[in-house]
Amino acid sequence: MSPKPTFRPYIFSTIFLMLLGWGGLYLITFYTLPFIWPRWGFFALWLTALTATAFPIIYFVTTRFSSEKLEPQVMVRRALWVGVYGATLAWLQLARLVNVYVILGLAFGLIAFESILRLRERARWRVPEVPEAEQHDQPA
Repeated sequence: MSPKPTFRPYIFSTIFLMLLGWGGLYLITFYTLPFIWPRWGFFALWLTALTATAFPIIYFVTTRFSSEKLEPQVMVRRALWVGVYGATLAWLQLARLVNVYVILGLAFGLIAFESILRLRERARWRVPEVPEAEQHDQPA
């Protein structure tokens, strides 16, 4: 039986990114004027805050309910999609372009793109090769 996956390797980086993202958003929102660089800083910090917040949720859902064992980079990529989704909606909201169809269309497009990436990764997966020295040591 494989050992139960743990979140311990990701705790410090997740907390650091959450503090950076949400703390930076607080500082930019309350202590700057909406000029160009604070606005781009807002989008970068919003992406960081949403990604760091989504990662523990995605990790929990994946380890608890998924039948396949995902690599950590897949879970990070899924959390990053949440950040990209939120930052894109915030950017579109500046021009008042966000409505229910844009929200659902963007969500569907990102989910479809992630599904295609996972399908490609599963299609390219190969069985790891065992060195010949280990093949002879195992009983038949």
